Amino acid sequence: MNTTPQTVGPEALASASFTDTLGMSAARARSAVLEEQILKDPGQFRVLTGDRPTGRLHLGHYFGTLHNRVRLQNLGVEMFVIIADYQVLTDRDVADNLTGHVEELVLDYLAIGVDPARSTIFTHSAVPALNQLLLPFLSLVSVAELERNPTVKDEIAHSRQSTVSGLMFTYPAHQAADILFCKANLVPVGKDQLPHLELTRTIARRFNDRYGTGSAVFPQPDALLSSAPLLLGTDGGKMSKSRGNAITLASDAGETARLIKGAKTDSERHITYDPASRPEVSSLLLLAARCQNRTPDQVASDIGAAGAVALKRIVTEAVNEYLAPIRARRKEYAQDRAYLRHILREGNERATAVADSTLAEVRAAMNSHD
Repeated sequence: MNTTPQTVGPEALASASFTDTLGMSAARARSAVLEEQILKDPGQFRVLTGDRPTGRLHLGHYFGTLHNRVRLQNLGVEMFVIIADYQVLTDRDVADNLTGHVEELVLDYLAIGVDPARSTIFTHSAVPALNQLLLPFLSLVSVAELERNPTVKDEIAHSRQSTVSGLMFTYPAHQAADILFCKANLVPVGKDQLPHLELTRTIARRFNDRYGTGSAVFPQPDALLSSAPLLLGTDGGKMSKSRGNAITLASDAGETARLIKGAKTDSERHITYDPASRPEVSSLLLLAARCQNRTPDQVASDIGAAGAVALKRIVTEAVNEYLAPIRARRKEYAQDRAYLRHILREGNERATAVADSTLAEVRAAMNSHD
């Protein structure tokens, strides 16, 4: 395993710098060029991605990030998939049923096509050297930088707790450790995660400037922005594990039908795709379209004036047909929990070897500046 993938830095990317003040437009332009680079030479990339084990993954996760992970893996990109069990405590008092939630994530990963032979699946808590990077990384950022991180602000504002612990402010630096321990140079993100990745780049740059001895210890990872449009929950709000408005990958056909039957629509009978004026109807059309590999307008045209009942029937059929093979694989893997633990054990060993090597390099660089 190559533990030091090359940082992507062709001159063609310079005009679309991630740190460009144009923000999203620059990030999208850079992502487009990165996609071209991936197709030409996937082996030059190492990706870090993952999830917190707070419940089963749903269709929003699948079309937003999971599908893309499998695509990148199958193109030949080296993948590290972290199950961030330590970070469950960031906005919770306790981590309920953690072992069960971790295994549920592994089941979801295997069912959608994540291959443990090509993607390293591991848990946060099982890689001590990764977590030891948090202290030197925190020394490289100011309190003000942590406080003004917009993602942290948003998480605090929407926290279910009356108060949040100090872990919330360390969250961006901990994510930096997640990314940089394996020297990932590419991170698939949504736009709300861009501030976290920018801080990761800042930490990498400052470490290299302060402790580097002629060569960079860490790459400055690039954002690969998702082009997937947002799917709403069945209540018209943000799709979420905790709100009961999401169709999980583990849901059976009957539960899926029940959730979609209760989905929010509107009073207009003629079905059209208009995300601005008809967000709930449009989200259902988008879901059916993604499952059928069509456009939302094509699905809407088929339904016409048949109304919401026909819309929900088509969406239910599309989702259940699409998820059928995923659910079948998931059910099969669920029969062998020992295999799930074996995958985690092997992934943890691989991740630990990489993290130990990186931490040794960090210590050597820092000790040389005593």
